[in-house]
Parts: sequence; C-alpha cells; structure tokens
Amino acid sequence: MSESYIQKLFADRIGGENYGKSTAIYKFEKIKRAKRAALADFPDRKLVDFGIGENDEMAPAPVRKVMVQEIDKLENRGYADNGIDDYKLAAARFLERNFGVELDPATQVIHSIGSKPAYALLPAAFINPGDVTLFTVPGYPVASTWTKYLGGEVYNLPLLPQNDFFPDLDGIPSDILARAKMLVINYPNSPSGKVATREFYEKVVAFAKKNNVVVVQDAAHLPFTHGQKPLSFLEIPGAMDVGVEVHSMSKGWHMIGWRLGFVAGNALIVKAYGDVKDNTDSGQFKATQKAAAAALDDDSLWQAAQKKYQRRMEMLVTELRKLGFTLNMPEGTYFLYAKAPKGIVDGQDFENAEAASQWFIREKSVVTVPFDDVGPHLRFAVTYEAPTESDEKDYMKMFAERMSGTQFRF
Repeated sequence: MSESYIQKLFADRIGGENYGKSTAIYKFEKIKRAKRAALADFPDRKLVDFGIGENDEMAPAPVRKVMVQEIDKLENRGYADNGIDDYKLAAARFLERNFGVELDPATQVIHSIGSKPAYALLPAAFINPGDVTLFTVPGYPVASTWTKYLGGEVYNLPLLPQNDFFPDLDGIPSDILARAKMLVINYPNSPSGKVATREFYEKVVAFAKKNNVVVVQDAAHLPFTHGQKPLSFLEIPGAMDVGVEVHSMSKGWHMIGWRLGFVAGNALIVKAYGDVKDNTDSGQFKATQKAAAAALDDDSLWQAAQKKYQRRMEMLVTELRKLGFTLNMPEGTYFLYAKAPKGIVDGQDFENAEAASQWFIREKSVVTVPFDDVGPHLRFAVTYEAPTESDEKDYMKMFAERMSGTQFRF
C-alpha cells in the first residue's frame, strides 16, 4: 500500500515526514508493558504501585457538594472565557491568607484549564525563533516542548544533589543569556522533592532583573511542603516585577481531572497569557470554577492532604533505608527521588535506572518510574490507593515483605 500524501505534510516540530515512524518506546509505555507481564506471570501477586503520581482520592465532599449545587444553575451555562470573578477572588484570598501576597484579582490572577496549558501558552507570549527558555531537568516538559514548537531553543539546567537540586544560574554561558527570555522553575520540585529557600528565590529575582528574563514558577506541589511553612515565589520582594506563579487544583485539593489552575503575579505577563489563552480556549465550566473557589477558601482541605502524604512518605523512607537506599525525607511533593541501585548483590547489574525499574516490576511487582536525565534515579510516588491509615500500614507491610531478603549494590 502506497504511503499517504499526508505523511509528507506533518510539521517539522513533530517529526516531519518521519512522524509516527519511530520505533522508540516511551518509558511509561515500557512500564505499562512490564506491569502487564508481571500480572500475567504472577496473577496472585498484587502490584505495589509507586509509579502512579496522581492523587488517589476524590475531591473532598464539600467541594463535590458545591459542584452539585452549581451544575444545575442557569447562570453557569455558557463560556467562562478567561475566568469568573469568584475563582479569581478566591485565588487571591488564598495567596494573601497563606503567604501574605496581595494581588489585584482583576489584573494579576487568571484561571487556566489545568496548569499544563499554562506551560504551553506562556512560551507563546514570549518565544520567537532563536529565543531561549532556561529549563530545569528533570522536570515537567511542557514549556520546554512548546518552546521548541515555536522555533525557540531550550537550555537545560541539571538539578543535581551536589547543588542541592537548585539550578546553577551562575554557570549559564553568556551567549545563552543574551538570547534567554524565560526561566522555568518548579518548587517544591518534582521529582526531587526539594523545597525552595528564600535565598534561592531572591537569587532568581536578581538573576531575572539582571538578564531581562521572565520567571515562571510551577507551584503545583506547593501545598505539599513537609516540616515547614510553604513558601510562595510571590512572597519575595521583586518577584512580582519579573514573573508569575502557576498553581494547580489537582494536587492539594485532589481535583485530578477537573482541569483547573491559575496563573498569578506580574500583571503584564498575566495579560499576555490571557490574550493568548483567549485565542486558544473559551474557559473552564463555571460550576467547576465555583467549586474550586470553595476549595481554595478552606485551608483545612490542603492541610489534610499534606498531612496524609507526609505520613506515607515517612513510612516509605523508613522501608527504603532498610533496603540500603541512602536518602533523606523529601522536603515536599508526594515524590521520593532516590539514587538507583547498580545491581543485586551476587546478581545482575543495572545498566541504568530504567533497567532497575524494570527489575522491580518484573521480579517484585513493585512499580517505580526511572529518571536517567542527570544520573540514574528512581521516583517513588506515595499516591497508592489506601483509604485508611491502617490500609497504608498494610501497603507498606506488603512492600517490605515483597522486598525481604533483597540486597542491592549502590
């Protein structure tokens, strides 16, 4: 059968004439295949799944109740465009109440249909062909991908243990800085679990002003700051002059799949994002925004979620240390980012984190996510399904029993 003429029409940004012909397998597809194989080989052995990476429970009952009430109101029909006042006001109240950040909801807050589209659309407001986005790796790749789609370039800033998982802003070459327009950061950081310090954010602000760079701070995991008060980038003097912070309702309020977030900070950046957004979507359903406004106004909801995932993380850290992992309790997120073992004592070697992850799944039915971007690491997510604290303890017990007798080489 002859090849369709359509094959020759694909844009270079997604592969051009070779689109769809790659035989490379994405790592998450490899994980799915290994999970299926483990279930087939050991049908009576339940998966211990630390790879999911999304909240394991529904949005809280009070939030769902508001949604039920609002969904039948005639006033909530129609397009929301760039957001409703109720949600923007609630977002502003949330930031002022928890971080002392005062914003004009009309000009400094705007909703997004989840945080993911924000990272796609913000580059569209700034990146021309040849411009550079400074991007921390490993990280959520959407802003990086869209920079390339727009003809820009991405300069990766590795997050390394020796730099305490902060980017080396001082080591960026001058020719890159001359073309840089955006710096995308993410704290609490996924996957490393590192929480930003006030000193780091102050350095970011000074860096942005010196080099005329826009800062985009991904705050999706901000509610999951463990052992200390969460710190917003917007709290830092001068931050409002250089950037925005992007928030998600998915994490702290268990609103996975509701697709809602907000962008807050510099009014000019917010306006530009809004103009691009206005030509991309027509806004999230108003009832969803009203339910999310109720969520933002109740701090007990995100605080309960934080407590839950910190508790689970402490148990996981304890068990991994027993297996020989050298690690600290993550400062934030529901992810644990651990140096991958090199192999099994008196057994096979692991060429990289992907090989280690495949061994965990196939041999022990334990699911992790490999990261080989800056050295072999495994990411464990504590978002497994366990409705009660007793169920959490049972889950950890099952993991410990599954791994009993295993000796790793590091």
